[in-house]
Amino acid sequence: MKLTDLCSYKSIVIQCHDNPDPDAVASGFALYRYFSQDPDKQVLLVYAGEYMIQKSNLLMMIERLDIPLLHVDTLPEAPELLITVDCQYGEGNVTELPATCIAVIDHHPHIGKTYDYSEIRSAYGSCSSLVYQLLRDENVDVNLDLSLSTALYYGLYSDTNALSEISHPADKDLRDDLIYNKGLLAALRNANFSASDINIAGEALSLAVFDEKHRIGIAEAKPCDPNILGFIGDMLLQVDLLDCCLVYCRLPFGIKFSVRSCIREIHAGDMAVFLSENIGSGGGHAEKAGGFLREEAVQLISECRSDHEFFRDHILSYFDSYDIVYASDFKPDVSVMGLFRKERLPLGYVRSADILEEGTLATLRTLEGDITIRASKDTYIMIGIVGEVYPIKRHTFEKRYLFSNDPFSATFEYEPSIRSSQSRTPIRLMQYAKTCMATGETFIHAMPLERKAKIFTVWDPDNYMRGQPGDYLAVHHDNQNDVYVIEKDIFQRSYAPVSEFEYRKAPRANAKAQ
Repeated sequence: MKLTDLCSYKSIVIQCHDNPDPDAVASGFALYRYFSQDPDKQVLLVYAGEYMIQKSNLLMMIERLDIPLLHVDTLPEAPELLITVDCQYGEGNVTELPATCIAVIDHHPHIGKTYDYSEIRSAYGSCSSLVYQLLRDENVDVNLDLSLSTALYYGLYSDTNALSEISHPADKDLRDDLIYNKGLLAALRNANFSASDINIAGEALSLAVFDEKHRIGIAEAKPCDPNILGFIGDMLLQVDLLDCCLVYCRLPFGIKFSVRSCIREIHAGDMAVFLSENIGSGGGHAEKAGGFLREEAVQLISECRSDHEFFRDHILSYFDSYDIVYASDFKPDVSVMGLFRKERLPLGYVRSADILEEGTLATLRTLEGDITIRASKDTYIMIGIVGEVYPIKRHTFEKRYLFSNDPFSATFEYEPSIRSSQSRTPIRLMQYAKTCMATGETFIHAMPLERKAKIFTVWDPDNYMRGQPGDYLAVHHDNQNDVYVIEKDIFQRSYAPVSEFEYRKAPRANAKAQ
């Protein structure tokens, strides 16, 4: 769905969920600004439900940013179009208001209903990120309206525990792109906790349970603002017995939890995804993450002896669900691995020094995550068949690929970009990508994974590559320290099995790695 799909309607009501949070208010405000530019439209921004907004930070946000949010019990007449933001029409947390047509814009899991229009992206950390993407698709420069950009930034900030639970590149785009009122953000941040919130944190810390053998800490908080959970987790992780911790609270519609980790082997975001798999949503950074379990998860927990045991058992299941490979110490047994040749498929490449000043530190942004590089004549950027992006040294590139200056063209779910550490402006890699293809003389040993794996490569020993069952563990034929993971679909499209005889016949098969 595009916002222009909704522009034919004259009377539009934008509805936040009952008892709205900053993300819902920011998302609704952005849509209000977009549609109310047309003087022929009648646009309202509303929320309903039993309770009116009382939280001091939200009241400050509405007042200081001049957000025209109204509380209503019902509507005097049904609008042509009702847009629910940060929620889905028919859910328990949104009062059903009458309308001719319904549109839904949300980042929570789909509840299974059908609407006239919908844009639901449950991988996003906030609805503000989704609305920002929709506005950007319409070539709207949000930074021209400081109130709007500040609202969207605070929406993401509040819904991702002060940006600590960001994982999707769209969330990172909002975080990095927007100009915001720093003074107001500081005021909003410092109006977030009440005295009762601090008491809740103190009680949760005092009752925390420690598993010294597995270095896990778990704490339950009374119902509270989700940001309190992150505050408690940050405090709890400072205990010297712990490598990771989880803090949770029960809410009327499910369970919110926050995860913290201080070791490279435990990625907090991955653990949050595992804990919420099939029963909620989760994600975040290596050190900080969070998630939500739906109501049916509460029923599952009630079958255990305690909530703490439910989370402890699931955390231990996560620890047992993967193998760890450190490439620098790994001695692959290539005799049990197949031999494969890289197919000659068109791929993209960008010379980093063509788009950035030499020596510039920059971040490659992809659907799989961020990669930090330093621009140089010796560093190239590869773009794979599904938009995967990775750096490669010039001499390795020239050995393994045939290349041209012909433009590389492809469409991906998320278009990869790069941004300098000195600039907010992203550079779209596809605008500069040229075409290359494998020489047909690149060989690897590979075997399918039977279990999940975390691979610490020689080129990035601080972060791991994720491997799922069915993906391939690969070892470069000429350099057996070059160990990595290739996603199953990419592998099947990019590599073909060869015999040792075919390998020996290859013109440069026996060339040493340069």
